[in-house]
Amino acid sequence: MHPHDHLVHRFYQAFQRRDYAGMAACYHPEATFEDAVFQLQGPAIGKMWRMLCERGKDMRLAYNDIQADEQRGSATWDAHYTFSQTGCKVHNHVQASFTFQDGLIRTHHDQFSFWRWSRQALGPVGWLLGWSGFLQNKVRKSAAEGLASYRATANGTAGS
Repeated sequence: MHPHDHLVHRFYQAFQRRDYAGMAACYHPEATFEDAVFQLQGPAIGKMWRMLCERGKDMRLAYNDIQADEQRGSATWDAHYTFSQTGCKVHNHVQASFTFQDGLIRTHHDQFSFWRWSRQALGPVGWLLGWSGFLQNKVRKSAAEGLASYRATANGTAGS
């Protein structure tokens, strides 16, 4: 098994424990993260995971299909949780891709169906508008504002 396989396993095992500090330790200081909602760099990635882990009180995570070599890696993961803003149950199926630098994650890209997610997380609004760029942009803006607010609080700035 390649050392980057171990790194990706370590990342998802920390995620399963909601160990945001352990997750953040897997990233290169100049890492970037991108998914349908967030586009982050450096320490902001760890802050996002901290916020999501702390808010995801009932989150269950499973991962598989980890493949990694010297340059690239991938994994599939599934999260089951209650979306805190609506109380709706969500099952998010995600394809992750990675690049590595200095034995750490340099780029991390999570891909999932935003429409599928929005139908579950947002209910009727997601069913009606989840396919639209309008709703995705609104969710991105709300998530960015939520993360900025979180980071500005005493909890968000302490630790990782």
